[in-house]
Amino acid sequence: MKMAFFLLTLGLGVVLAVHLAMNGRVGASVQNPQMANALFWCIGAVTAIMVGFTAWETEFFGRLQDVNPLLFTAGIMGALLVFAIAAIIPKVGAGGLFMSLLAGQVITAMILSHYGWLGSPEQPITLIKSLGVVLLLGGAAIVTFAD
Repeated sequence: MKMAFFLLTLGLGVVLAVHLAMNGRVGASVQNPQMANALFWCIGAVTAIMVGFTAWETEFFGRLQDVNPLLFTAGIMGALLVFAIAAIIPKVGAGGLFMSLLAGQVITAMILSHYGWLGSPEQPITLIKSLGVVLLLGGAAIVTFAD
């Protein structure tokens, strides 16, 4: 089962890289990454609403009161993340950007999992996992700075 999720996640990584590179390309083409991404977010919002309504539950809105309001800032984070990436890709290239982004994600995910924060199952940081992060950081540096 883990292998299936691993392969699915690899595929999602492909989609994410292509998606963000497309955003960056459109922003550079129209010379306004902010407006291009605002348009993409509007299209995404309509899509999210359509997908969300396929699982309509009247109780959903009542359960929102049980959610810590700080968790809703994830929407802000997502929007700012995509805006920043779209602006940075044309300047530094997709390879270096994604390696750095991936390294930041892995380090943060390991910390979240180590402490079980945000609902992540607890998975301690081990020496071998730390070595993996060091290798990832080295790879990110090579991809980003080697010419």
